[in-house]
Amino acid sequence: MERLCTPAAMRAWADARRAEGARIGLVPTMGYLHDGHVSLVRVAREAGSSAVAASIFVNPTQFGPGEDFETYPRDEARDLSMLDAAGVDAVYLPGARDMYPEGHQTHVDVRTVSQGLCGAARPGHFRGVATVVAKLFLAAKPHVAVFGEKDCQQLAVIRAMTRDLDFGIEIVGAPIVREEDGLAMSSRNAYLSGDDRIAARCLSRGLFRAKELFGKGERDAGTLVGAARAAIEAEPRALPEYAEGRDPVTLAPRSGRVDAVTILVAAKVGPTRLIDNITLGK
Repeated sequence: MERLCTPAAMRAWADARRAEGARIGLVPTMGYLHDGHVSLVRVAREAGSSAVAASIFVNPTQFGPGEDFETYPRDEARDLSMLDAAGVDAVYLPGARDMYPEGHQTHVDVRTVSQGLCGAARPGHFRGVATVVAKLFLAAKPHVAVFGEKDCQQLAVIRAMTRDLDFGIEIVGAPIVREEDGLAMSSRNAYLSGDDRIAARCLSRGLFRAKELFGKGERDAGTLVGAARAAIEAEPRALPEYAEGRDPVTLAPRSGRVDAVTILVAAKVGPTRLIDNITLGK
């Protein structure tokens, strides 16, 4: 597994792979990897990638004031070992000055789909996400890029940016990977311990309750979302942020009778802000 630390080195690797006729897959991460990240590598291979690169970069521009940029969990040695074992061909490890050189003044702003949900709670977050992903795309020159569906709004933002800016990259969403008790895997789960870890299950519990109701024939979006919200509100250690029903493709708000809906939830449990979602119907 090659280690590449500058945009120029990443571009050179990508140019060489393309000259060989390889189909490049990219798996962007912020490190502190878990089995969910490893599944993204597998999905990239399944999407026909003969050369897979992963990136590790804790992107400062997607963290707001008072958020956890400085304390975000990091373990580069462990991450590299996991990526090597997963069969990644190259890992891109740029530094902050490589990504944002002195005088950096250009950003990518994806407007509509970034509104509400996490966009309301974290102003500027998706501008930082779109900007760094655009830079990763330009350096790695992938044919396909894989992102986890747990970050549902982020995935929608990236799809819109890729379409609008004519990147010509196939964006693949990988299914959420969960712990045995249902909690969606996340690097920030490292912040959870004791009673907070147990309490965090309220997010998935609410989503699974909505799924159960949908399976029994319930089609009212408000009722389904209400079931998810109620489970979070019933947990004393959880501070609910939002529970909403959105269109699975456009993320437009849904109400009334639905044949398909994505329910997105967010809550703070102890020191940790958690998000989760589930799509019901086709």
